Amino acid sequence: MNTTVPTSVYAQRRARMAAQLGANGIALIPTAPERPRNRDSDFLFRHDSYFYYLTGFTEPNAWLVVTGDGTSTLFCQPKDLEREIWDGYRLGPDAAVGALAVNAAHSIADLDTQLPKLLENKATVWYPFAIHTGLEQRVAGWLNQVRARVRYGALCPENQRDLCSVLDEMRLVKDEREQDIMRRASAISARAHVRTMQACARMLREGKDVREFHLDAELLHEFRAGGSQYPAYSSIVAAGANACVLHYRADVAPVRAGELVLIDAGCELDGYASDITRTFPANGKFTGPQRTLYDIVLASQEASVAATKVGARFTDPHEAAVKVLAQGMLDVGLLDRNKVGSLEDVIEQRAYFQFYMHRTGHWLGMDVHDCGSYVEPAELGSVSERKDPLSGEIIKNRPSRILQAGMVLTIEPGIYVRPGEGVPEQFHHIGIRIEDDAIVNAQGCELITRGVPVKADEIEALMRG
Repeated sequence: MNTTVPTSVYAQRRARMAAQLGANGIALIPTAPERPRNRDSDFLFRHDSYFYYLTGFTEPNAWLVVTGDGTSTLFCQPKDLEREIWDGYRLGPDAAVGALAVNAAHSIADLDTQLPKLLENKATVWYPFAIHTGLEQRVAGWLNQVRARVRYGALCPENQRDLCSVLDEMRLVKDEREQDIMRRASAISARAHVRTMQACARMLREGKDVREFHLDAELLHEFRAGGSQYPAYSSIVAAGANACVLHYRADVAPVRAGELVLIDAGCELDGYASDITRTFPANGKFTGPQRTLYDIVLASQEASVAATKVGARFTDPHEAAVKVLAQGMLDVGLLDRNKVGSLEDVIEQRAYFQFYMHRTGHWLGMDVHDCGSYVEPAELGSVSERKDPLSGEIIKNRPSRILQAGMVLTIEPGIYVRPGEGVPEQFHHIGIRIEDDAIVNAQGCELITRGVPVKADEIEALMRG
């Protein structure tokens, strides 16, 4: 259970959600299931983000039910002293009412008998669509039990609605408490990146065999030492050519002097993620070609940061980054002007896609790729079509989301150079990404991950230390 946030915060969130359910609405929110890892061992449990957002409760086998009048009912594991010896403390239904500020609490064993009673005489049942395997079938089973009582005057909900549509909008804008947790998570992650950069250079100077998993271990040490519960995602530690694999995972590859190392890693703290990418020379000194491409990526990130502000569109930072990256690719010969034409041609035809194939950011929050629509809700009906110049696919364009204060997103441009016809050899196997987390505010945006440097000279100075 999260003790760093007052229970009143979760109660207020439930009230906000309840107000959108309708007078005869009811919402069902399960936490995540425990998942087996092998024979008799489970993966480390991580709660469902929607459930946690509304309760702050981290135990498995729990459900939250909220009705349109604001009544909250929790179903959780009952007290069981024998199981607690093996698996740890359980809050239990009796203590849950006071500890979580819910109106009622029952044993999870009573879920199937209580849910039909709670659903009876409601008009609309809300739950997260396409999130929990088998949830739709369980809801259908409970509704069938309600239908069996219609001859006795019971009314069965006629409508089913996706609760994600309500909660995604609520979660998209982070309040001050959420922002503070994310700043603290980012500070831990930044220290982990600093530690890992310095350890890499030091071990190479000492003549040690350095592998990607050694650097991954440095990250994990600092995450836990800083109080983080676990990594927010599987860390990417990619040495040399591996940096050109976007979702590479830390493995056994050697880390060699003269090559770059790309690390994309962040911790999770009290349910909120951080997400940082840095690319650095393994021995602490950029080569000429590495520095050339690095400075292009950094300039593109600076342009993207400048475009991240209240009133801008979510796509504006990406477009700003693409313009700088595309110009840089032309300037250094990654793209041949005689073949691809002008900067405008490169952007229109997406010729840069060979070396930059992802978006410049995503929402960040409880989930690394956090929930929230990327389309402006007030402009859903405004649709145009275009033909993608690379795939030939017809794409429907809708106006991109307008940024508001309190939204949190990543800013992460990159360049990834695989060998190919006409690709200058000095750039082969160089992969570079620079990623920071930004809170949109009235002044533009606050970069909360700059506890680890990004400028090439500062990285080299840090690694000499």
